[in-house]
Order: sequence, then C-alpha cells, then structure tokens
Amino acid sequence: MITVGLFLDYLKYEKNFSQLTVEAYGDSLRDFEKYLGGLEEPVSLETADSDVVRGWMVCLMDRGLKPTSVNRALSAVRSFYKFAMMRNLVSKNPASRISGPKKEKPLPQFVQEQEMDVLLDTVQWGEDFESVRDKAVIVLLYETGIRVSELVGLNDADVDFEEGRLKVTGKRNKQRIIPFGEELRTVLKGYISVRDNTVKRIDDALFVTKKGKRTTRVIIYNYVNKALSMVCTLKKKSPHVLRHSFATVMLNHGAGLESVQKLLGHESLRTTEIYTHTTFEQLKKVYKSAHPRA
Repeated sequence: MITVGLFLDYLKYEKNFSQLTVEAYGDSLRDFEKYLGGLEEPVSLETADSDVVRGWMVCLMDRGLKPTSVNRALSAVRSFYKFAMMRNLVSKNPASRISGPKKEKPLPQFVQEQEMDVLLDTVQWGEDFESVRDKAVIVLLYETGIRVSELVGLNDADVDFEEGRLKVTGKRNKQRIIPFGEELRTVLKGYISVRDNTVKRIDDALFVTKKGKRTTRVIIYNYVNKALSMVCTLKKKSPHVLRHSFATVMLNHGAGLESVQKLLGHESLRTTEIYTHTTFEQLKKVYKSAHPRA
C-alpha cells in the first residue's frame, strides 16, 4: 500500500532533502489526500487519475493560490507517483503529463517619458569627469536600449560618430548596429574630451573609472540608481529599467514592433511583445482618467 509517510522518509533519509522541503512536500500531499477523500465518490491514492489531479489543481487555484504555489504542489504529487512506480506500488503516474498554470509575468517597469525629460534637460549635472560620464551613461542607455553588459563591453572603436552608429556585441557574441542621434553624439564627444584630459586609460574601453579601468556592471548600476532616484519613485532603478523605458517610448511614438526587436537584439518577437502590454496599460490609465464615463 502506498503512503505519504513512506515517500517522505525516502526524501529525508535516501535523498537527503532538507527538512523544509520534506515538510512542504508533505503539506501538498496531505492536502491532495484530503481532497481525494472529500470527493462525492472518494478516490484512493492508488486509483487517482489525471482528471482527479486536474480537479485538485482547480481547487487550489479557487482558494487563491498563485501559479507558483500550484506548480510546486503539482511537482510534489508528480514526484510522489514517480517514487510509487519505482516501488511497483502503482502502474502509472497520473500527474506525469499535466501542465501547471502559467506563471504571471510582471510587466516591465519603466521611467515615464516626462521624468526622463526632467533628468536629462532640467537636472543640473556637474562638469567634473564623473558627472559627465554618468550623464553619458544614462543618455546612451536610454537612447539605444542596450544591455548593461553591452555598454560595459563598448570600446571607442565601436562608436562611429560620422555615421551615427554604435556597434554592440550582445548575447552569444552576436553583433548588431544601432543608430543614434545628435544628442547622444554631442554627449559622448563631450564625455570623451573630458575623459581624455582627466584620466589615463589602461585599455580601449569607452567607459572607465577614475583610475582608467573599464567600468563594471556594478558601477554602472550605481550610476543609474543614483540618477533615477532624482526623478522617479520606482522600487527598481536599474540599467534594465532604462532598456524597458527605451522600448516603451519607441512603441509609444509609433515604432514598429520588429524594428524595436532588432534594436533590442531580441531573438524572438514574443520577447518584445511584452512592451505592447506595457503601452496598453498606459492607454488604459489615460482612458480612465480622461473619459467621463470610464
């Protein structure tokens, strides 16, 4: 006869699972067992089929459990029956082919266009090396949407001022060309001038520290966090938020989805499509605040 206790002992003594994990599996399995006993026609662990497992999952979701919790509970049941099959206690695993509910992906956070205008046009930036560099970092991230790792990897040779093009090396060393405008051209040239008159560089990196070393992701994060704290109240104030902001503002101003995909370096258009949901949320807010009957 198959029992939950037998399985939990297996996890604890043979698989060396932590006490917390064993307890979590036990809670899910006892809940499943209770569900089986509460059906109009009670079902045992040995006779439960896939429809019964699905019914239990619906019950969990009706109780308000999040997809992550439901998937965790389903994993416990699936592992339980896998163990029972190994011991020849059951002939099939009723949870083996059941897919759990999809996790809800949070919409990407982004800085409002008006807030970025304040940061870049109104805030008084200093003229020292670090202030000029920090503004150049912010402008480049916001106007190109590149990843922080891509920014860190930039060399002077990757910037073509004459053509207004930036050569970026992305994931898996894939390169792409990103156009840029007059504002970024001016800001970068100003930064390079101050840098070359202030710092002795150790390599060809575009962005460097005061000691001339290539800047790091952590340092860039600190630049961005400090700057965004001046104009917005987002909990997350990272370089990736500026990437989200770039994509959102591009779509809001009529850029095509495929064009934004190429600029961001996304392999799949589905990855870029999440920003259409972001812009739709913005439209809903505008609609609700502006329409008298909304």
